[in-house]
Amino acid sequence: MALIVQKYGGTSVGTTDRIQAVADRVKRWRDQGDQVVVVLSAMSGETDRLIGLAKQLQPCPEPRELDVLLSTGEQVTIALLSMALAAQGCPARSYTGAQVHILTDSAHNKARIRDIDAARVRADLDAGRVVVIAGFQGIDEHGDITTLGRGGSDTSAVAIAAALKADECQIYTDVDGVYTTDPRVEPRARKLDRITFEEMLEMASLGSKVLQIRSVEFAGKYQVPLRVLSSFEEGEGTLITFEDTNVEDAKISGIAFSRDEAKLTVLGVPDQPGVAYQILGPIADANIEVDMIIQNIAAQETATDFTFTVHRNDYARALEILKDTARDLSARQVLGDDKIVKISLVGVGMRSHAGIASQMFASLAKEGINIRMISTSEIKISVVVDEKYLELGVRTLHEAFGLDRPEAA
Repeated sequence: MALIVQKYGGTSVGTTDRIQAVADRVKRWRDQGDQVVVVLSAMSGETDRLIGLAKQLQPCPEPRELDVLLSTGEQVTIALLSMALAAQGCPARSYTGAQVHILTDSAHNKARIRDIDAARVRADLDAGRVVVIAGFQGIDEHGDITTLGRGGSDTSAVAIAAALKADECQIYTDVDGVYTTDPRVEPRARKLDRITFEEMLEMASLGSKVLQIRSVEFAGKYQVPLRVLSSFEEGEGTLITFEDTNVEDAKISGIAFSRDEAKLTVLGVPDQPGVAYQILGPIADANIEVDMIIQNIAAQETATDFTFTVHRNDYARALEILKDTARDLSARQVLGDDKIVKISLVGVGMRSHAGIASQMFASLAKEGINIRMISTSEIKISVVVDEKYLELGVRTLHEAFGLDRPEAA
């Protein structure tokens, strides 16, 4: 007997027919002797609908009341699934986050989980029931309902799996696993049988939308085996696990990319201590996240050029802030470009293989793709290129590193 936590996203429970299909799958797992806990999202589109209703009445909804409203979406799906299971003779019991006592901090709309009381869930499992829990939500020490932010149901599922010491946490979604890159960009993309937590964390942070990044962090921290599967077709999916000796055979596991990039440059900044803080401090104060940073020596020895990237949604605001900062610093000019993208190679095999960067750069150069910025880590190399080269760049690198083959070069 295994203890399995299964999470189903909004598309998986978007209609009563799909909820019935989830019930069929859950019952099959239980009938083979496993204990099953199910974590659900709201129906696809429901959270956006609720936010729209709130904004009709209050342009900037009060965070506490918004959490009360948004938490109702999952309450609908957990009740419906429990009914569908009961109709098949499979005893089930639904719980909101508060009823399970998923304790969070008080940061409404983006709360973090502090503790989970698993006693009630264990008692139901021991009694032979399937436990159905609302994802995305919890309760703070004051008894107020909280939500975990977009994609928070993934984090709920992993946290519950960690609290129960589950054998596996299965994330069911509209894709059948983790691919070497987005199949919509490279049709020859290959589904991975397994990937390490480190690689998945990098892929998620660099633009892959398969899993919410906080859930991967949580799973790695608490050593929860994680598997991504399709709600709509059978298969083994992709297992996200810890590094083993086999991963050294592959240089690269996947290619991630982000279309939501923008680049800002300040030319002729005084080359003196504290200038980086003077540039980035106001950006941080505006709650704008900075990604890649490059500082170069300019033509004048007393000056430097400073470049960084932000999310494209923050570009206009960051540009205005930077212009004010440039005036204060007597900088020569501010340049901006919101027509760039980031392409990244990810693989733990980089640790034991030399020449990855040179192979990447040579492959892009052969196609006439100019690299504007470079960033590296132990298992990742990212480059910024012009937006028009995104698809060509991804396909070029996918072929160059043999990712369409069963065993990548």
